[in-house]
Amino acid sequence: MALTSTDVRTVALPSGEAVPALGQGTWGMGEDRRARANEIAALRLGLDLGMTLIDTAEMYGGGGAEQVVGEAIAGRRDEVFLVSKVLPQNATRRGTIAACEQSLKRLNTDRMELYLLHWRQSVPLEETLEGFTALMRAGKIRRWGVSNFDVDDMEELLALAGGDGVATNQVMYNLKRRGIEYALLPWSRKRHIPIMAYSPLDQGGSLLRSQELRLVADRHGATPAQMALAWTIRQEGVFAIPKAGREAHVRENQAALNLKLSAQDLAELDRAFPPPAKKKPLEST
Repeated sequence: MALTSTDVRTVALPSGEAVPALGQGTWGMGEDRRARANEIAALRLGLDLGMTLIDTAEMYGGGGAEQVVGEAIAGRRDEVFLVSKVLPQNATRRGTIAACEQSLKRLNTDRMELYLLHWRQSVPLEETLEGFTALMRAGKIRRWGVSNFDVDDMEELLALAGGDGVATNQVMYNLKRRGIEYALLPWSRKRHIPIMAYSPLDQGGSLLRSQELRLVADRHGATPAQMALAWTIRQEGVFAIPKAGREAHVRENQAALNLKLSAQDLAELDRAFPPPAKKKPLEST
């Protein structure tokens, strides 16, 4: 039996607010007008199924993904936990505010629940924090976070005035790319900063072609994608944002919430995709 929208598991933000453990990503959306209707329908179905966290960014499709999201959530805005991201070259105090305002226009809304710095570059973090603070005071964002930050970046951030307001860190994490388990994930758990996992199905398809993953999935009557998602979101303080551009893929993703991995499953997946034995550079797209 499929889970209903009220059954979707949640992860707590530092504020205590609960967000769905399984949300919806939009990387690659808004790039092909022929796919637009399917993308909008997929996002709306995801909302119906309780996957009410939608992640996007000004970078995706040059703003096109935000426009797709804006159409998908029209008339349903209050149901959605909306996340977008500012590019690092725009992340000065003024630039952060201006970028957010442009994102809000494309999203056709007056606020977003969470606004992230997409990755670090040369702009001092203090300036970006000033922009986030101004946006919160104006009611344009409810909270802020970061993306692609490793432990040293997070420690630098938390040392700044107001840096402990960070709500999440969005990083690449999946069965094939487990590097964060060595340092970043335990560091984050200790400080109750949840990890938002992007690319939970990896990229290029090699993870989903894994025979070992398929064997474990077959034992549950599941697909490899469902098993990979279930593996990711089973963990404390981790929520995931897979992209699905078609309704069938949304249903497949949502069904991962039904899966419970056994000790045998986890042991077999550890053998096929070993956890890190030492610190590794943070992986990103």
